[in-house]
Amino acid sequence: MRTVWLSLLLSTALAVSGQALAAEGRARQILDRFEHANQWRDHVMVAAHRAGSMQAGKTLYAENSLAAVEGSIAMGAEIVEVDIRRSKDGQFVVMHDSWLDRTTTCKGEVVKYTLAELKDCRLVVEGTRAVTDERVSTLREMLLATRDRILINLDNKLEVGDLPGMIAVARELGMADQVIVKENLWNQARITTVKAAMAVIGGGVQFMPILADDAVHDAGFAETVDHAFAPRAIELINWRAGAQTLTETGGPLFSTRMRAAAVRGNWHIWADTYAIVNKPGGFLAGGRGDELAVQASLPREAWGFWADRGATIIQTDEPKAAIDWLSANGFRVPYAGTGERLEPAATASIN
Repeated sequence: MRTVWLSLLLSTALAVSGQALAAEGRARQILDRFEHANQWRDHVMVAAHRAGSMQAGKTLYAENSLAAVEGSIAMGAEIVEVDIRRSKDGQFVVMHDSWLDRTTTCKGEVVKYTLAELKDCRLVVEGTRAVTDERVSTLREMLLATRDRILINLDNKLEVGDLPGMIAVARELGMADQVIVKENLWNQARITTVKAAMAVIGGGVQFMPILADDAVHDAGFAETVDHAFAPRAIELINWRAGAQTLTETGGPLFSTRMRAAAVRGNWHIWADTYAIVNKPGGFLAGGRGDELAVQASLPREAWGFWADRGATIIQTDEPKAAIDWLSANGFRVPYAGTGERLEPAATASIN
């Protein structure tokens, strides 16, 4: 009997160890694909917006929650995007809005609550208003949940000067290279400001510029940004006005020259298809956003359109649907030795 129990304990230990190694192995593979864009032009990475909490009518998870992160990891997303603010006592916390009312059981401004007070706020599933057992996460807690499992994109809701403090937390955890920080760039003065902040941070962290076509109109500026920062990805935004029809070209930033610049610089083109409240569908994607993909059942006109125009990272509110469709249509290359399924789920049959 003792031999049987020892055998069971050993089997369990090996299984847990194997799972941990597989998770860490996949995180390394994700980072390799992120850092070597030209070797992975045949693979579209998926970034889950607000940790992947916005999918399925916002009914699965509380926004920016640890549960949403777990769901995104399980479905095979490569990146989770979360939003960072500060508490009254200066702690970095994960929260999109400056107010707590929409996403928690508390009311009022985030910055007027101490961290201890924020920990009394319970996260709410927006689509159902169900109150969860989850609390507002600190940046440290969120980083610990993602370490060696998935890349994490920090959307800085503070000032550029707050970036070094965020990265300091990641460095303490030995995972600065798994963190992507980003800032909007539109002219040389802004490049100088952000470059100064990144100099304080030092190397070993992923910085991603954001360029939007309301201020940047050609690939020349992207080449200037590339020379200044040597990024591994650049986020490109195709603004859509309320009455505008679907873009047919992707706008001035999704040009042949931009794709050539991305290849020369060995960086990913990052496209956004997620929705923004009270804005027209596909507001950041020339109308070709998640609403078109899911509600209108036209994923090829959304995710396929941007992949065809060079996007090798897509940030979406519908990570599972995007992964399934991209996998089914030849835009995803499975990760080796990590148990990622080769066959798409049933939802991948949408055309």
